[in-house]
Order: sequence, then C-alpha cells, then structure tokens
Amino acid sequence: MATFDRPFMTEKIIDKQTAEHYLWGNNCNSWVLADTVGLSVKQESMPSGTREKLHFHTNAQQFFFILKGSATFYLEEDKIIVAKQKGILIQPKTKHYISNETTEQLDFLVISQPTTNNDRTTIEQ
Repeated sequence: MATFDRPFMTEKIIDKQTAEHYLWGNNCNSWVLADTVGLSVKQESMPSGTREKLHFHTNAQQFFFILKGSATFYLEEDKIIVAKQKGILIQPKTKHYISNETTEQLDFLVISQPTTNNDRTTIEQ
C-alpha cells in the first residue's frame, strides 16, 4: 500500500449518523454529506404528499438522483417523473421544485455545484 505526504488532507468518512441534519418543509429531512464553496452533497427524504416551494438558483446547477421511490419535478412549465435509480440535472436559473406525489417515502441525493448556500430565490411563499 502506498503512502502519500498530504499536508492538507481533509478527507473523512461520513454517513447519515455523523452528518449535519436539518428538517425542512413539512417534516422533510436533509443530511449534509459535503458542503464546500464549490460543491454541496445532501441526502434527503420526503414523506408522501410533501413538496418544496417553487424557487431557482442563480449560480448553482443541481443533480438529483433518486434512491428510493419516485419524484415528480416541476421545471418551468414541465412536469417530469423520475424513478428510482435515475437522475435529472437542473440548470441554474431554472424555476423548479420537487414533489413526492406517491404513497411511499422518497429518498434522494442532491448534488449542487457550486453550493446553494445564499443562492436560492423563492418564488412561491
């Protein structure tokens, strides 16, 4: 096994038990797996019948990957259903929200580049 001299090593193993956690919306969960200026990775879960508010990000593109269940995305004027083990890329400035319109819990990863911190404009209150 090779060893490397890396003075700026910041790697660490993270999971849902060790990640920062917060609630959003109507009892939806988010676990922050990585959060830097250039990248955000979160695992989220949404109970049946929940949804985000319509919003957009000025700078961040976001990739959503469905782990469990089926997600309904509203992008501008389009409605797109994304099944388990499939993903969708949402470009900056695209008005969107995710919704769980099924009877099952929805689990997914959302990867944002750069981070969405201070880069969210909510359209719907």
